[in-house]
Amino acid sequence: MIMGVMKSLQLQKTEFSIDTDPQKTKVPPEEKNAILNVLSIRDFRLLCAGTSISLLGDQFAIIATPWLVLQLTGDPLALGTVLALEGFPRALFMLFGGAITDRLSPGIVMLVSDIVRFVLATLMTIVVFTGIVQMWMLYVFGLGFGLVSGFAVPAGNSIVPMLVKEKYLPAGNSIIMGMGQLVGFVGPVVAGILIGKFSKSFFGIGVAFGIDAATFAVSAITLWLMQSGGKLSSATDVPNMGSIWTAIVAGLKHVWDDKALRFIFLVIAAINFLFVGPILIGIPVLADQRLAAGALAFGLLMSGFAGGNLGGFLLAGTLPRPTGRTMRYFLIALLVAFGIVMGIMGFINVTWIDFGLMLLIGLGNGYVTIILFTWIQSRTPKIMLGRIMSLLMLASAGLVPISQAISGAVSAWNLTLMFVLAGGLIVALSIWITFQPALVTFSESLTVNN
Repeated sequence: MIMGVMKSLQLQKTEFSIDTDPQKTKVPPEEKNAILNVLSIRDFRLLCAGTSISLLGDQFAIIATPWLVLQLTGDPLALGTVLALEGFPRALFMLFGGAITDRLSPGIVMLVSDIVRFVLATLMTIVVFTGIVQMWMLYVFGLGFGLVSGFAVPAGNSIVPMLVKEKYLPAGNSIIMGMGQLVGFVGPVVAGILIGKFSKSFFGIGVAFGIDAATFAVSAITLWLMQSGGKLSSATDVPNMGSIWTAIVAGLKHVWDDKALRFIFLVIAAINFLFVGPILIGIPVLADQRLAAGALAFGLLMSGFAGGNLGGFLLAGTLPRPTGRTMRYFLIALLVAFGIVMGIMGFINVTWIDFGLMLLIGLGNGYVTIILFTWIQSRTPKIMLGRIMSLLMLASAGLVPISQAISGAVSAWNLTLMFVLAGGLIVALSIWITFQPALVTFSESLTVNN
C-alpha cells in the first residue's frame, strides 16, 4: 500500500504545491498584529480550515475506537494492542515520511494521506454499520492508519513554516494547534453523548467513524485548493539530498550535533513514554470501570485535556516566553506537576474532579508545547524541516506503542498501580533532568533566539 501512495505522490507533485516565496504571500509589510498577519495568508486560512475539520473527525474516532474495543472484548490489553498496532508502523515510517516530505512538499503528502485515510475510515464505517466488525478488522484498521500517519504527521508539522515568516511562527502554530484543541474540546463530548445515546448498539460508533471519514474528504478538498505554484512544485526545485537514507542520516546528525536540540528530543521521548500511554489507556478504562457516566465521562475527560491545551496554546501565542533560569524552573515544576496529577488520577473516581485534573495538565502541556515546537522549527533549516519534524514526532510517539502495551497489561491487573507507577517515574525523571548541564544550554539558547 505504501508503494502505491508514493507513486501517487510522484504523479501529483507537479499539480499541487505550497508557496514558500515570502513575496507571494501578500502579507501586509507593517502588520502589527501577528494573528491578523498570519490569517491574511489565503493558503494558511485554507490549511487551518481543513486541518480543524479533519481533527474534529479524529476526535470522534478517538472516542469510538477504544469504546468499540472495550465493548467487543472488555479487555484493556486488547485496547493496548490496537493502539500499539497503530503506533508501531507510524514510528517505523516516520523518518522515511519526513525525507519524502522534504523531497516533494508537505501539501502533497498531506493530500494523499487524507485520501487514503478517507478510504480506511469509510471501510470501518461500513463494517460497523453492517454488524460484521471483528477484532481482527480493528487490528488491520489500526495498522493501516499507523502506516499512513508515518507520512502525514511529519508533513503536517512541516507546512506552517512554509507559509508563515519565522517571526510569526508562534502565532501560526498557536492558531493551528489552538483550533485543533478547540475541536478537541468539543468533539469528545459530542462523540461521548452520541455513543452513549446508542449504548445498546454500535449505531453511535458507526456514525462516529462516518463523521471521521467525511472530514478527511473535506480536508483533502481544502488542500487541493492550496495551489500557489511555489518553489516546491517539482523535485528539480529541491536541492539534491542524495538517497533517502543519506537524507535521513543527515537529519539525525543535525539533531545529534546540536547539544540543546538533542537534550530536548530525549526529554520529549521520555516524558511521552511515561505520560501518553497511561493516559490513552487509563482514561477510557477508568471511565468504563469506575465512572458512572461511561462513554460520556470518557469524552468529558478528553475534552478537559483538550480545553487545557487550548488555553495553554493561547497563552504561549500571546505572552512573552520564559527564558534562562525562569524557563528551567518552569519546565521542572511542570514535569513534577504532571507526575503528581498522574498519580492522583488513580485514586479519584469522581468525573468532575478528574475533568479538572485533566484540564490543568492540558494547560501546562499546551503552553510548553508551543514554546518547544516553535523553538525547534526556528532552529531548523527549512530544507530539513520534514526530517527534523519527523524526528520530533518519532521522539514524541516512537516509544508510545510500547508504553500503551505495557499500560494495557498493567491496567488489566491493577488500574491504580498503573497511574501511580507512571506518576512516580515522571517525578523521578524530573529530578534527573534538573541536574543535567544540557538544560542550561537549552534555556540559554532560548534567550539568544528571543
